[in-house]
Amino acid sequence: MTDPLPLAPFTRPVNAEIAVPGSKSYTNRALLIAALAEGRSVLRDALFSDDTDRMSDSLRRLGLRVEAAPEECRFEVWGEGGKIPAPAATLDVGNAGTVARSLLAVLALGHGHYRMDGEPRMRERPIQPLIQALQDLGATVRSAVGNGCPPVEIEAHGLEGGEVRMRGNQSSQYFTALMVVGPLTRRGIRIQVDGELVSKPYLDLTADVMSAFGAHSERDPDWQWLRIPGGQRYRAREYRIEPDASNASYFFATAALTGGRVRVPGLGPRSLQGDLQFLDVLERMGCRVTRGADYVEVQGPERLLGVTVDANAFSDTAQTLYALAPFAEGPTEVRGVAHSRVQECDRIAASVTELRRLGQQVEEFPDGLRIFPRPVQPAVVQTYRDHRMAMSFALVGLRVPGIAIADPGCTRKTFPDYWKRLEKLRSDS
Repeated sequence: MTDPLPLAPFTRPVNAEIAVPGSKSYTNRALLIAALAEGRSVLRDALFSDDTDRMSDSLRRLGLRVEAAPEECRFEVWGEGGKIPAPAATLDVGNAGTVARSLLAVLALGHGHYRMDGEPRMRERPIQPLIQALQDLGATVRSAVGNGCPPVEIEAHGLEGGEVRMRGNQSSQYFTALMVVGPLTRRGIRIQVDGELVSKPYLDLTADVMSAFGAHSERDPDWQWLRIPGGQRYRAREYRIEPDASNASYFFATAALTGGRVRVPGLGPRSLQGDLQFLDVLERMGCRVTRGADYVEVQGPERLLGVTVDANAFSDTAQTLYALAPFAEGPTEVRGVAHSRVQECDRIAASVTELRRLGQQVEEFPDGLRIFPRPVQPAVVQTYRDHRMAMSFALVGLRVPGIAIADPGCTRKTFPDYWKRLEKLRSDS
């Protein structure tokens, strides 16, 4: 793949149905929980990407059997009933936040010495709130260099459970990690939430996967606490994974940009993926959205309208919205995404820089930005090794000439064949 990758504008409205790979959030949770279950599980329609490779490789390093069939989008996992066979292991989680945080809690269930490390950016991403929570539960765990980031070392001796407090305005991945291991502790885990909890749909998603494998959890209706009873067991099963709503957003946005039609099969009204709330934003921008029993279809408008959005619950699609904003009538403001500053890159600062490179007028806030549309200037968009920067800002090049994407291969993190599927929209239309 060339670097930078030039984009050619679409010459007519898109009119296509496009399949989207399985959800990363569901795949990694299912891999982890299947590894904690008793017996053999089969995960179908799974995502195969760098992030899921990191999870499956880490599970193997912990002595668990995971077999992959990428051509069939299938994993088979042999769980050990919550036991970690390896008495010692060093895990490389790359820059996969979900893998790093959820695995750290799982390591506390084991008995032995474990070390978890990652890429340079991962060594800048905070994990101290989870370290502190695990310490409060009796685990011996520390940030190896004392900065609250990986590498992390843990001297594991099992996890009894108990009660912890965590601020709600932090990554939902900390809460997911404790939820996943809670059923396998003796006392269970109760999490008291201080303040407003961000990214709530991800925790509903976690609870959904846990329930599918036989463990239940409880929460306050106002999200002030979560309780996961102990003494439970995960049961092996066959499990099908739905398409990734975050990745579907790029194709829905293509319909919005070109005034065309895109249908994504496999996403229905029962989906718990919070990023489907992006569809509500598209409707406010003028799109027509049809939510079928087993599909979603977006029809783009003659003109897009600027919007003001609190994207806290669906922040992974915020950059998709940033890419639409230059083509809308009126400003677009996105707030509530302060936590996106500590993801694969500082997604607010990076987006502001690249939007200005594209000629846009942008105001930056601690928790978001406001975009005043201006004529788009040709540019090579920098991607900061962030898959979502690449996939979202590529959409600009579908409307105007002269746009290229630096480091296009970074999409391997969650969507290895993104560029092929984007071109398939063109050829199928």
